[in-house]
Amino acid sequence: MDRTRWFAAAPSLAGGLVLSLAAAVVNAESYGAGIENSQWYLSESVFECSLVHQVPGFGRAVLRHRAGEQLGFFLESDLRLMRPGRGRLVIEAPSWRPGVDPSPVGSVQVSADNRPVNLGAREAALIAQGLNRGMQPTLTRAAIYGDRPVRVSLSNINFAGPWNRYRQCAASLLPVNFDQIQRSRIPFATGSTSLSQADKALLDNIVTYVMADSTVERILVDGHSDRVGSRIDNRALSEERANAVADYLRAQGVDDNLLIVRAHGDQYPVSRRNADNRRVTIRLQRQGDRPELLQANSMGGDANG
Repeated sequence: MDRTRWFAAAPSLAGGLVLSLAAAVVNAESYGAGIENSQWYLSESVFECSLVHQVPGFGRAVLRHRAGEQLGFFLESDLRLMRPGRGRLVIEAPSWRPGVDPSPVGSVQVSADNRPVNLGAREAALIAQGLNRGMQPTLTRAAIYGDRPVRVSLSNINFAGPWNRYRQCAASLLPVNFDQIQRSRIPFATGSTSLSQADKALLDNIVTYVMADSTVERILVDGHSDRVGSRIDNRALSEERANAVADYLRAQGVDDNLLIVRAHGDQYPVSRRNADNRRVTIRLQRQGDRPELLQANSMGGDANG
């Protein structure tokens, strides 16, 4: 299609989308807050910033930003209303703004669990931008029962204030979250006990997190070596490596009472590759964690961290 024909067809394409959306509204089971009950609530901390919106009759919508990650979005509901499969997400104008063309975001996966829609950074950003422009992001999917599709709409009413506070919250998030540093690994070259700049950057992030999270009650620092050389030498080398890591954590302000430092030599290999076995693992234990996480062997999860 040449440019002249495309421009001639564009109005009809836009009109077709508007008509199809109008038909969907008429024929759908629609869920969304009205002007009188639309609210957005901000939950904020250095660990996470979340904007929560109640969708009457359906559940809730959440824009969630965890430390160390990007903004995400999910719908949550105790009711199974939508059939699993591909739904359609559109940024459309609310009913009191006629004449504004909708912007399709694309198809999204709808699952059968209590979070039927879980979206990544791109879609979450488009939803947030649409709300901030006074638009109404809407997901449409076939109903699990009956012939009428289900439409879930997010109201932009009372969104602007919490959104501005969210942006301030996001700027103050920690660089990492617990899942990202719960189990960490420092690799070492043959015979080395030195920390690289990348190692120190990782340890700095661990320190920043531990200083903020009062529920961390232990930091397990386990030194390991490969099986090259004598067991006595390897035991001493693994101890030096563990102490190098522990000393750095102490120097950055970590309470010595939190640290459990152990050396295992070549007792617990995690791979046939020597490079994988020359390591120190750092594991954070929070209040209520299972005691088996204290184990240093492969059954205790050291192979993963």
